[in-house]
Amino acid sequence: MKARCVSLCLLGTMLFLCSAHARGLRRCLISIDMHRIEESFRGIKKAIQAKDTMQNVTILSPSESLHSIKPLDACCMTKNLLAFYVDRVFKDHQELDPQLLRKISSIANSFLYMQKTLQQCHEQRLCHCRQEATNATRIIHDNYDQLEVRSAAIKSLGELDIFLAWIDKNHQGTSDASGQGT
Repeated sequence: MKARCVSLCLLGTMLFLCSAHARGLRRCLISIDMHRIEESFRGIKKAIQAKDTMQNVTILSPSESLHSIKPLDACCMTKNLLAFYVDRVFKDHQELDPQLLRKISSIANSFLYMQKTLQQCHEQRLCHCRQEATNATRIIHDNYDQLEVRSAAIKSLGELDIFLAWIDKNHQGTSDASGQGT
């Protein structure tokens, strides 16, 4: 009887801890309309990729840095790449076409919102950064730094679909269609 009681207590404790952990993760959910961001990207993709003169060079895909990220590092990697796009790519890209600029600004604003959400999670210690995520981020920055700034920004914007697909895959069920934050 005592063994059964101890087992039930242990089971209850485990369920409580798992539920507390799950509630913590829910606070880090990306609550934004990803379809709207993808639609904005589709509106600029052809024009941006036409400006890319270095078709044989990539920033996000060659390193396999995104594909090797474990689920535990997805929050950190997403936070790091959002910062990369906001702090470098969008700032380095100079767009003259007002229609393209509007769509790029819309994407940038959505990224700022997601970045703010994940930064709060990071500050609450719910978004851990392990060495693997740090290394993968460094590889992407190194790939970017190997190109001239304008070319690197165009290349990174042209590869935005890789990052958006990765966000979709790694944050399934965490985005909604309510359009919050945009």
